[in-house]
Amino acid sequence: MLPIISYVLLLTCTTIFNVSPTMAADNELKTYIVQLTSPQGQDFSQPQDREEWYKSLLSESASISNEKPIMVHMYHHVMIGFAAKMSAHHAKVMKNMKGVLSVRPERVYQLHTTRSPQFLGLHQNSGFWTDSNYGKGMIIGIIDTGITPGHPSFNDEGIPPPSSKWKGKCEVAGCNNKLIGLRNFDPFSKTPVDEHGHGTHTSSTAAGSHVHNANVFGNANGTAIGMAPLAHVAMYKVCSFGCSGSAIAAGMDAAIEDGVDVLSLSLGGASAPFYIDIIAIGAFVAMQKGIFVSCSAGNSGPRSSSLSNEAPWILTVGANTIDRRIRTTVYLGNKKLFDGEAINQPKDFDHKLRPLVYHAKDSISAAYCLNGSLDHIDVKGKVVLCDQGASTALDKSKVVKAAGGAAMIIANHRIFGETTIIEPNVIPASIVGYAEGVEIKKYLNSTTSPVATILFRGTVVGIDTAPEVASFSSRGPNLESPGILKPDIIGPGVNILASWPISIDNNTKTKAAFDIISGTSMSCPHLAGIAALLKSEHPDWSPAAIKSAMMTTASQVNLKGHAIVDQKDARFLHADVFTIGAGHINPSKSNDPGLVFDIQPSDYIPYLCGLGYTPIQIELITKKKVSCSKTIPEAQLNYPSFVVSLKKGDTKTYSRTVTNVGMANSTYTIGEISVPHGVKAEVGGSSQELMFTAVHHKLTYNITFTRDSTVEVKAQYGQGHMTWVSAKYSVRTPFAFKFE
Repeated sequence: MLPIISYVLLLTCTTIFNVSPTMAADNELKTYIVQLTSPQGQDFSQPQDREEWYKSLLSESASISNEKPIMVHMYHHVMIGFAAKMSAHHAKVMKNMKGVLSVRPERVYQLHTTRSPQFLGLHQNSGFWTDSNYGKGMIIGIIDTGITPGHPSFNDEGIPPPSSKWKGKCEVAGCNNKLIGLRNFDPFSKTPVDEHGHGTHTSSTAAGSHVHNANVFGNANGTAIGMAPLAHVAMYKVCSFGCSGSAIAAGMDAAIEDGVDVLSLSLGGASAPFYIDIIAIGAFVAMQKGIFVSCSAGNSGPRSSSLSNEAPWILTVGANTIDRRIRTTVYLGNKKLFDGEAINQPKDFDHKLRPLVYHAKDSISAAYCLNGSLDHIDVKGKVVLCDQGASTALDKSKVVKAAGGAAMIIANHRIFGETTIIEPNVIPASIVGYAEGVEIKKYLNSTTSPVATILFRGTVVGIDTAPEVASFSSRGPNLESPGILKPDIIGPGVNILASWPISIDNNTKTKAAFDIISGTSMSCPHLAGIAALLKSEHPDWSPAAIKSAMMTTASQVNLKGHAIVDQKDARFLHADVFTIGAGHINPSKSNDPGLVFDIQPSDYIPYLCGLGYTPIQIELITKKKVSCSKTIPEAQLNYPSFVVSLKKGDTKTYSRTVTNVGMANSTYTIGEISVPHGVKAEVGGSSQELMFTAVHHKLTYNITFTRDSTVEVKAQYGQGHMTWVSAKYSVRTPFAFKFE
C-alpha cells in the first residue's frame, strides 16, 4: 500500500507537479517543439520576418511528408523556433531538415497572505518595505492558471500606470494599474480568467494590494497583502489540466517581450537536462535580459533528489511554516493533549468526551475513511480516527458525517511527519502530526473504552519554532547538476492565506474570497515579490546579484534562535543543506548584504560545457553558437554556495569573486569556517583578508578543500559553511560535501 498511499498524499498537497512526455502514434497529431539555428546572413529585425521563416519551414516539411501540420506557437525570445501539431512521422522528417537543431514532443508540467509579511519582518511604513517603496514600478510576470480580475487584492488605488517599457495587453475587461496584463496561452481554456484558483493565489502573494479583514471561515483574520504591494502584475495563463510545455514557452516569451522585471513560476517537472527543460531554457533568456526568475522547488519531499527547476540561473525555492496555526487540541480520556489544526472552527461544538474509534482492523479503506467504508460500522455519535491519504480531508469528513460520526481526527502518515495541511471539513475535525497520531493510537490500544474530544482554539500567532521545513518540500542533491546546491533558499509555503476566486463553497455555504493552501507554489511568489522589492531598491543589480543577496543573508535559525528543523518523520532533526539551501529568506538583510557573488550570462557557457553538454545542446539554451574551448567544474561557477565531491586524500581548489555593494571602504576577514570531521577548508594566503576601496570593487579569493586520507567517513554527504565579516556585515556561504 505504501506507494499508493504516498502518491495520494502528494496529490492532497494542493499543488504538486509531475512531468511526462506526450506520447503519439505515428499518424496522431501531437504538439512538438522545434528549435532552429538562425541561417547565416539573415537578420530577422522584425517579428513578422521571423514568423514568415517559421511558416515557410513548416510548409516545406509538409511538402516532404505529404501531411499538414498545424502551427501552435511561434517564439521570438525564449528560443529560435516554434511549436506545431504534427505526426510522429512528420516530426522525423522535420528533424532531418537543414537548420533544425531539435524536434521533441512537448512535456506536460503540473502546478506544483495575512501573516507572512509580518513573519518575514516586513512592516508598513518602516524598514525595507518603505526603503524599496513597496516595489513601486516593478512588473511581476506570473506564469500560472490565470487571475481573477476585480478581486480586491488587485485594486489599483495609489498605483500609477506602468512605465513606457510595458508593451503588454489585457485580453478581457478588468485590468487596471495593478493588473496591467492578462493573456491566455492555455490550449484547454478559452479565457485568461482563473478557473482554478492557483494563479489568483500566487499573484496576490507576490504583489497583492491591501485587503482588510481577510480570513477563511473567520480564521487567520488580518490584512492580506503581497510582498510587493505597489508592484504591477501581469498574468500569463498556461495551465488548467496540466501545463503544456509549448504554452509555458509562449507565456515566458510574451512576458519577456512585454517588459516584466520578475518572473514567478509555481510549476515544474521532473529533473531533466536543461536543454530540453522549457522552463530552464526560457529562464536563461530572461536572465540574459535582466529578468529575475523565481521557481518552486517541488512538492516531492521528503524524498532526496526530488527537485524541479535545478538550473543555477533560477532561484529554486523550498517551503517552510510560518508562525501561525489555526489551532485545535485533541483531548483524550487519559487527560493527554495533542495539538493539531483545522480551518473550520465550530463555535457550537459540545466538547464532552465521546467514544473514540479507529477501524483499521475492519479494513484498510475504513482506516482511511474512504467512501462506503463506514456504512456498516457503528460510529454514530463517536469521534472517528482516520489515517491521512487516499482521499481529501473534505471527502473523509463527508464519509464520517454520513455514517453518523460526531467528529473526526486525521492522523498524518509518516511521510508527512509534522506538516499539518488544513482543508475544509463538514464536521468538527482536527488534523494532527504523525507523532501525535502514534500516541493517539497507543491510547486506543491501551483501554477498552477510549474517549476523546476536540477543543477549538482559533488563530494562534507567534509560534517560536517557526520556520520549520515542510515535509513535502523537495530536496537535493541536484540530479542534473550535482555540483550546484539546490534548493537555493526556503520561504513561507505552509497554510498560506491569499486571494481566491470569489465563489460559494457548496459544503459550507460561506462566501470566500480567500483560501489557505500549501506547497512550494506558495513559497515561490513570496521570493518573487521580495526580488521585486530588491530590484526596485537596486535597479543596477543583476539577477545573480539579487539571488546572492538573498542567499548570503538567509537565516538558519528559528524565532527562538535555535537551528531550523525538518518536519519529516516527526523527528525534528536539524534541516540539512539539501533541505534549506542557504536558509530562510530575510528580506531586510538581503537589501544590504555587503558583498555579492555576481555571474554574467557568458559565465554559464564554460559551466555548461563542463556538464558535458555538446555545443548544439548549449545552443538550444543560449540561442547562440558556442565553442567548448574552455570548461570549468560546477564548483568553479561563481555561485554563493559550494558542492564539492571528495575522495580520500583529495585536494581541490576553487575561486570566488565578490563585488562590494556595501560601504566603499571596508575590510572583510574570515569569521568562521565549519567543515565535517576529516575535511579541511582553507582560504589561500593573501586572500584571507579582503580590502575594498570603492563600491562595485571586485576581489577574488581561493579556497582549498582537503579530505584526510586516514579518516573514515561513514556518511555519504556532509555540510558546512564559511563567513566573511566586516564591522557591519556577515556574508555566509554554505558548503555541501559528497564523500566518494
